Parts: sequence; C-alpha cells; structure tokens
Amino acid sequence: MSLFSLRKAPSSSNASESAVNTPTSPKSTSAHAAHPLDAMTGGAFSAPTSGERAARIRTWLATDPALEQMNEVFKELSHRDRGAAKPLKEKLDEVRRQKSQEQMSVEWAQKAEAMIGQSRLNLADALAWQRDAARAGAPLSREPLAALKQALAERVKAIEDLQHRVQVEREAAVLMAQRIEVLSTKPWREAQQMAETLRADVDQWQQQAGALTQDPQWASVDVKFPPMLDASRQQLQIVWDAFGAALAQTVAADANPQAPLPAVPVWADELRAARGQETSATAEKNAQDSQAQQERRARATAELDAALTVLERELAEGHGKATPKAAADVRALLKSHGRLVGAALEGRANAALAQAGELEGWQRWRADQLREELVVKAEGLLQAPEGQRLGGRKMQETLRALRDQWKTTDQGGQPNHALWKRFDEACTEAHKVVEAWLVQVRQQSEAHKAQRLAIIEELRAWTTAHAESTDWKAQVRELHGFSERWREAGHLSEKAFADIQPVWKEAMHTAHGRLETAQAESTARRKVLIEEATQLGAAPMLRIDAVKALQQRWQAEAHAVPLERKHEQKLWEAFRQPIDEAFARKSTEREKAVTALSAHDQRVLDASRALETASAGGDVQQIRAAMAALEAALSAQPEVVAAKPAPADAPAPAASVESTGETPAGDAPSAEAVPAPAPAPAPAAPPKKLVAMRGDDRPGMKKTEPAGRDARRDGKPGGRPDGRGGPRDSRDARGATPWREEREPRGPRLGDAAFRAQRQAVEAAQASLRKLAAQAHGEVITQLMTAWEQRDAEQLPAAQALGARVNGPSRAAWVAALAKPAAALGGETLLRLEMAAEVPTPAEHLSDRRLLQLQLLTRRHAAAPADTWVEDVGAVLASAFDASNARRLQNVLKALLKR
Repeated sequence: MSLFSLRKAPSSSNASESAVNTPTSPKSTSAHAAHPLDAMTGGAFSAPTSGERAARIRTWLATDPALEQMNEVFKELSHRDRGAAKPLKEKLDEVRRQKSQEQMSVEWAQKAEAMIGQSRLNLADALAWQRDAARAGAPLSREPLAALKQALAERVKAIEDLQHRVQVEREAAVLMAQRIEVLSTKPWREAQQMAETLRADVDQWQQQAGALTQDPQWASVDVKFPPMLDASRQQLQIVWDAFGAALAQTVAADANPQAPLPAVPVWADELRAARGQETSATAEKNAQDSQAQQERRARATAELDAALTVLERELAEGHGKATPKAAADVRALLKSHGRLVGAALEGRANAALAQAGELEGWQRWRADQLREELVVKAEGLLQAPEGQRLGGRKMQETLRALRDQWKTTDQGGQPNHALWKRFDEACTEAHKVVEAWLVQVRQQSEAHKAQRLAIIEELRAWTTAHAESTDWKAQVRELHGFSERWREAGHLSEKAFADIQPVWKEAMHTAHGRLETAQAESTARRKVLIEEATQLGAAPMLRIDAVKALQQRWQAEAHAVPLERKHEQKLWEAFRQPIDEAFARKSTEREKAVTALSAHDQRVLDASRALETASAGGDVQQIRAAMAALEAALSAQPEVVAAKPAPADAPAPAASVESTGETPAGDAPSAEAVPAPAPAPAPAAPPKKLVAMRGDDRPGMKKTEPAGRDARRDGKPGGRPDGRGGPRDSRDARGATPWREEREPRGPRLGDAAFRAQRQAVEAAQASLRKLAAQAHGEVITQLMTAWEQRDAEQLPAAQALGARVNGPSRAAWVAALAKPAAALGGETLLRLEMAAEVPTPAEHLSDRRLLQLQLLTRRHAAAPADTWVEDVGAVLASAFDASNARRLQNVLKALLKR
C-alpha cells in the first residue's frame, strides 16, 4: 500500500454536498491537497508508487536544481519515502563533496602557486605538497591542481636535471685533469702539439660551467652542488696553469741551454739528454724511492684495498643504497693516489667500478618494477568485489603504506613521472572511500558527544531530584547505572574526550557528595562497633547475648549504608577478628578440659601401649594376655566416692536386697532392731541402662514415645512396661522378674584419646593374630605334605596343630595310612575332597566331577563328601605321592583345616 492517497479528488458537487450534510475535518482536507513542492519536482509527491517517485526525482535532478531546493525537497521526502529520497541524498552528498574538494583545491592551489612563485624552490617541499595533498583528499586530477602539479613536476625535473649536469661537469673536470697529468708523462713536444686542443677543451668546460650558474633554476639546486662546481673549476684551473707554466719553461730551456730545467721529471730528463748531460744519477734517484714515498705508496695501497673490498662486498650482496657511495670512494682514491698504486690493484678497481655502473642501471630497472607493483596495488583497491573491499580505516592505512613505499623506492634512484601519475590518480580515487568514512566517523562522534552530554544533564537532574533521599542502596545502584551508560556511550576522539571528561567527573562527584558523607558516617559508626567488639572479646567471660546484639547492630548498619566492597570486607574482618579469637579461646579451654586424662584413661592407655608392644613381638600368648589385660582395664570400675550416711530409719536399698536374694522386710529384722555399728558408705550407682527407643509410627500413636513390645504386654492390649498398667507395676522387693534381662556392667566412659588408642591397639592385635594363624596353618599343611612325600609318620603334625576338625583317632588313622605301603588311589577320592572343600577341580577332571555329582544324587543313604573327608584324606595319604595330586590335596586342606 502506498504512503500517499490513491483516491481522486472529489468533485465539486460532492464536496458541496458533504459540506452541507457532514462536517469536514481539516485532516481529510489536507490529505487531498497538492503538496507545494509537487509541481517543482514534476509530481514526485503525488506519484502512486515509490519507483515512480524515484524516477521523477531523478528526472528533476537532471535539470540541475538549486542547492536550497534540493535540501527542501529532501527534508520533506525523507520522512515519507526514504527509497525515493536516496538519489536526492546521493546528489546532496556529491555536492557537499565537490564543495569540500573545491575548498581544498583552492587551498592547495594557493600553496602550489606560492611555491612556484619562489625564486628558490625546495625539492622536499614540492614533493611533500603532492604527497600531503593526496593524503588530504585534494582532487589532483582536476584543474587547477592538475596544471599546478604538472608545473611543479616540470620545475622539479628541471632542477634535478641541473643537478645531474653539475655532477657530469665535475666528472668531466676530473677526466680533463687526468688528461693533463697523462700529458705530463709524455715527451714535451707531443704535449706541446696537444696543448692547443686541450686549451680549447678547458675553455669549453669553463663556458659550460658558467652556463650552469646562469640557469634560472640554479638558485633551487641543493646547497652541496655550487661548492662542488666551484671546487672542480678551481682544481682544473690550477692544474691547467701549472701545465702551461711547465710547458713554457720547457720550451725556454730547449731554446736556451742555460735556462733552468722544468719540474716535470720526464721533460727534464729529455732536455738533459738533448744537452748531452749525464742522466744516470737522476735515473738512479728516480729508481730508488725514498722512505717517505714508500710509506705513501703503502698507505695509498691499503686505503684503496679497503675501499675496494667494501665495494666488492656490496656488489656481491646486491645492495643498492651503499653501492654508489662505495664506488665514489674507490674513484676518489684512484684520482688522488693513482700514481702510487700498482697496475694489478688499479685493474681490479677499474673492473669493480665497471660492475658498479651496471648495478646502478639494474637498480633503476628494479625501482621501476617496484613502482609498477605499487601502481597495480593502488589500482586494485577499488577493483575488488563489493563485499571484499577495504573499510575506511583499513583503506587509509593501506594508502599511507603504499605512499611510504613509493617514497622509499624514489630514494636513491631517478623518478618515473608517468608511473607516479598513474599511482597518484589511483590513490586519489581510492581516497574517496576514506573521505566517506571520515564523514561517517565525524557524524558518529557528534552523536556520541550529544549522547554523553545528555547523560550528564540527566545525572544533574537526578542529583537535584534525590537531594533528600536516604535510600543509599538505590542511589548506589542508579549511580552505577549512570557509570555503565557513560562507559558504553560510544567512542570519542582523544581531544573531545579530554574536553568532556572533566565535566562528567564534576557531575559524578556532585552526585556522590551526600552518599560519600553517609558512607563516612557509617564507617565511623562501624569503627565504634569494632572497638566494642574488641572490648567484648577481651573480657574474661564471653557473653553470647552481647555478641548477638552487637552482630545485629552491625548487620543493620551494613543494610542501611552500603560501602565499597573491599573497604566493607576489611571493616568486617576487623569486627569479626576479636569475637573469633574469643570463641577460639573458649573452644581451646573446653578442649583442654576434655582432653585432661583421668586415672581410668591412663590405665587404658598403658594397657593399649602394652598390647601394641605384644603385637609387634609376634608372640600369640603375649598378645592374648595383653588383650585380656586391656579388657580388664576397660571394665574396671572407677574409684568409689564416699557418700553421705543414710538416715537410721531409711530402708535398705533395693539393689542390696536383690543382690543377696533375701526375703522382704517382713521376714527380716528391721533397721531399728539391728542397729548398725557405723553407717556404711553407699556404693556407687550402677551405670544407667540404655533402652533402645524408636518412634511409634502407628496411627494415633506418639512418635516420641517408645513402641510397646508384644512379649512384654503380658497378653493385655495396650499394656505398658513403665509401671503404669504393665508387668512392671508388680515389680517390688519380692523378687519379681524384671521386664528384660539385665545388661552386663560396663566400664566408665573413656576420653577420646584413650578410646582411639584402645581401638587401634585391638585392631592391630587382631591383625597380628590372623597373620600368625595363617602362617601356622601354612606350616602345618607343609609338614603334612612332607610326611606324605617321605612316608614318614613322625613328621605328621600333632592333633592340636591340625585343628579342631581333626581329632586324635583321625590323626591315628592318618599315621596308620602313612605306615602302610603305598596303595593305588581311587578315582573318586580327590573329587570327593574337592567337593567337600568346595574348591575348583582341574579342567581335565571336570567332567568326572560332574558325573560323580550325578551319581551322588542317586545314592540316597550314602554319606556326603563333607562327612567323609577325613577318611578320604587317609586314602590319599595311603597312596603313592604324586605332584599333581599333591597340589590338589594341598588346596583341599587349606580350606578344610581352616574351618
């Protein structure tokens, strides 16, 4: 359904009729009225569908409307149809971007014109202008920045060419000086013939050097080049003047034999030979170098060898930046010490210099390759699929890295302006993504800042509203909520955050003012409670009611005013420590009182130690004696305490009557008739009998009362054994039988230490007895098997050692069996023994055992194997010894003799 009405406007007749019959609402009238901007936009507001509205908006935008009109239309249309307003929004964004770029273009154009207008242009500033303009997003590919960029590039190229020509002229000056030096080693007449040509070359070089200084770009060259050219000019002039003076002196000496000889050794020797003078002394002097010349030659050779080693290492590793410097060093040493170096070393140096020249050419080629790779990367930033393109920040970092790599590539090599133009255009196009991202970031930053300001205003309003509130817990929760909202309010720049953070802190400090005051007062009150707890814990008698009251006061204070968790925990530990120490002291005193040993506990401890010693000794008699002594110590009665004398007319205790079994008082003399000579001390009361009780879970019965027993009701339903209607009602001194048997008297209660000691001693003694019994049982069986093997009745164990199941006649039967010669063994004997002992039968005899079991089921009156095992053992002993039968008999006897 469309956002706009699809109904046609009502006719005038209908309108008049409705106006007469029903009241017309202003809302319905405005809905059918045409929008004021509909005519200007070509009916965009009255179009029935969103697609038609978007099409009409695009048609209207093709007419290049004014910016104010586009803003007004966008403001109205964005609330109704965002899809139709999207082309208008894109157009407005493009206009804003163009305005921004125009402003940036004007700004950077002014900077470029200022640099171009300077008489001295700094190359670094020119290159930085282009780099910074690209980073800022200036449209370098459009006018006027494109023309200014081209002009700056041409001027930079002219300055670089001028600097290169200076280096060429310097090299030419060096080569010309070397030509002059070479001519000084040749005959003077040949040098005289070439002097005119050399003079022309020197004059031409001077003219070219002068032309360089007259170039309009000479003021913009690097500061190191003018001194370099001046030094080359002066050095060449000095060499040429010296050469001309020596040649003139040589010509004069040739014309006049009395004239002095020139300083050039070759020319002087030639003149001496022409005059007929001896030259042997001179030759000998020239042949033998002085000590100083030898030192100079050695030093020059060492320096050149070191520099040549560095150059060869750089060439081997393929380095690009250090190679030109190393080549320049070798070249300078050759120029200054060329005459002092040997031919082999000089040839090696020339070969290295030639290789360095080739490497420099390769470096230029490699630099172009790297530039092409950077251009491909820059152009590929916008060629990625829609979902794989880089975001704003990542695109910004990538562009910055690419420009830094280009700058690094330009160092130490000639620039390539064609590749730079492609690279710069690709980076400028990709930087539009960064611009859109920066706009979005600025909008988000403004929204986040507005959100934080709203939180601050809300906090201030909250502070005013809660100026009289005492619900400190609720205030802590709400202030914590404000802090969480501030923390999650979004990212701000460092500068904006530094500006707004003090305002937030001030508002939060104001909101926390009353709460901090209440917390300080609560802390003071809690410290008073801590002092009271310290005094209460230091008192000699710990009052539990006072402790409970103090804890209740602390809990009330903690519920009323919350504190910071760590601080509150610290105060609570300080409050609890003295009370805990008092309770610990009370528990220690109680434990000391409980652990104090009585005389009876000491006797039990001594008997337990004696039993442990006997158990360690391994003597059965000693162990049993020690166990008897421990039982006697456990059942011993405590010392009788003297009681008050009973009155003379008191009847004798019922316990004494029952113990003596005498008749009641009617048959015995009374206490008055038989006066006691002295009141005897009353015996100690026997220990109280313990009656096991359980709750009666029958319907209508109380669970707290013990359930009645049928055997004690004497046939009466509901009878009670407690003296009220039960058999105990008739129990008196006439010897009535009690309702249950008397329990054997127990010893007094033991302390914890004595009880544990006697229990551990008894357990250790029982374990020792079991161990000794097992050892004795094994020895008896071993002796029995040895007696059978050797058929020696004397080695048969005694009847007492064999156990209670083997009596004297049985042992005598076994002795008789061993005394007889060995006879054959029946097949069922060992099977019966294994059945009697209930031990497993070997696998090869298992079927025989099952068959025997079936046969025994049919023998009704035959004795069972468990009744005839003694005779069966005698039958086995009467047979011959066999290892397998011995193992089976041994397993049987282990079970039978142990029972």
